[in-house]
Amino acid sequence: MTIDDAGSADNRLTLWDEALVRSNRATGRVQLIQCVWVYEHPVNMDAVQEFYRNFGYGMAGRRVERSPLPFGRYRWVSALGPAAPLQVNTDPLPREQVSDWIDGLAQLPIDPENGPGWLMAVQAFEGGVTGISVIGSHCIGDGVAALLAVGTAVAGTRVDIGYPPPLSRRRGRAIAEDLRHTLRALPEIGRAARKAVRVLRGGEREGVPAAAKPVRTVDNPDEPVIVPAITAYLDLAEWDARAAALGGNGYSLLAGVSAKLGERLGRRNPDGNISLLIAISDRTSETDVRANAMTLVNAKVDPTDMTQDLAPTRSVLRDALKSAKDQPNEILDLMPLTPLVPKRLVKKVADMMIASDDMPVVCSNMGDLPTVLTSVDGTEAEYTTFFGVDRAAPRGELEHGDGQLVVVSGRIGGKIIIGIVAYQSGAENSKSRLRDLTTQTLAEFDLTAVYV
Repeated sequence: MTIDDAGSADNRLTLWDEALVRSNRATGRVQLIQCVWVYEHPVNMDAVQEFYRNFGYGMAGRRVERSPLPFGRYRWVSALGPAAPLQVNTDPLPREQVSDWIDGLAQLPIDPENGPGWLMAVQAFEGGVTGISVIGSHCIGDGVAALLAVGTAVAGTRVDIGYPPPLSRRRGRAIAEDLRHTLRALPEIGRAARKAVRVLRGGEREGVPAAAKPVRTVDNPDEPVIVPAITAYLDLAEWDARAAALGGNGYSLLAGVSAKLGERLGRRNPDGNISLLIAISDRTSETDVRANAMTLVNAKVDPTDMTQDLAPTRSVLRDALKSAKDQPNEILDLMPLTPLVPKRLVKKVADMMIASDDMPVVCSNMGDLPTVLTSVDGTEAEYTTFFGVDRAAPRGELEHGDGQLVVVSGRIGGKIIIGIVAYQSGAENSKSRLRDLTTQTLAEFDLTAVYV
């Protein structure tokens, strides 16, 4: 935590984190981070239970508390220890239902404000296989935060950041403090408001009004739909060798696979390019307690010749990352307006933040990960994955929102892990189809994968 102007501990969320909480609440979209371990050998349940007791500390040991003022900043409060009872089911399910079990966990109640902010489950499967999963609110932490929480829990470390208990501020004091903070922020809010006007007017001058999207008739628009999510596992040495042979590196190969898969899912823009929205972690240290510490970088790539030559893609990525560093996204200057944005406008602001006039493919590379992250019972799981998922969303919202494609990778235990969450408007959306499309895409790069 930082120290505020009055010399006391400042447990306010960053504006970025608060924007995510408000966006989730306004749109009904529940974003989650899920960690999964699949063991094909006997599991030490005593060690698993110890991991469970350790996990609810650090960034996982907190919840969000609203201000009594509608425009007041949100704050972190302490929620140390297990957030919900450990779910253990020893009645084995068929081995082929592992993926469906993982999906089901994302439908359980998880709430960064009212709790539980995270939960953990263990499920037996036929053939001596055991699935273990921790799933938590993306508002509490991003993928890197989740990995830090896993690592410290495996190590047996329990970190207390020092947040106050819930409702520790009396209402009168809370109103006075939050009003004082808002008044002090008025100059910054004024600058952000003026910048918002310039950005919007500039977009009107530079942009050509887009043709209205055809309204697709959707059967059962209110029906909740679980967006297909899969994980592909590839040999790491094979992956790196293929990247080098194509004149790229592991990052540009991931971008290439993401773009080609996006092409198969109908996400090519009218100009022929694929818009990659690249999430780059900017977490400064293990003591950086921001929930979502990342920078979003936009890059447009041409998928046409990627399977023969990754050098152009690598160059585009390098230039995009340099440009983002030299010229930060001006939309970030609008963040001081977050507490003041009316609920009905939150989704529009969120769309502007991610440039959703395109159909972006979200692409994130977590890089090399320590093998300790595979060992929640003290031994390495045969399969480990970490990815972001959404709770079931109304079919109408998915169909009218251009669908989605999110690709997240990490390198661990001699494997490259690629988590893929995808929905294509107007198409069949099933895991089997997504696996087929992924397999076809990888084959274009002379790569093969296994799925769990």
